[in-house]
Amino acid sequence: MSARILIVEDHPTMREAMRLVLEGEGFDIDEASDGDQALAAVQAERPDLVLLDMSIPGISGPDVLAAVKKDPDNSQVRVIVVTATGEEGRAAAMASGADHYFTKPFSPIALLQAVEEVLGPGDEAPAE
Repeated sequence: MSARILIVEDHPTMREAMRLVLEGEGFDIDEASDGDQALAAVQAERPDLVLLDMSIPGISGPDVLAAVKKDPDNSQVRVIVVTATGEEGRAAAMASGADHYFTKPFSPIALLQAVEEVLGPGDEAPAE
């Protein structure tokens, strides 16, 4: 069984690019374009990993991160913060429970490396 990843990104082109890269590696993908959809998807889909843009409409990225990590039912969900704001938010994101901090723009290979680093060998997508 491959890992389920929720992509939370408000820019459709970026969301689709991430989806295509990850689906190409065999991951199951769900998508959300704002914080409200993100929290609903975490509850409904129980992803293994959330790729979370910090600058999203509705409930903010930092608030989504805090809500996911504070909920006992979801506290084991791993979160990679994906942001275009650079390194200045790294300390706060990691202190709030993020498992990795990733800045845009990035290459498909760098995205896959970050995902595999956080998921570990037991949760990687199956080899083709």
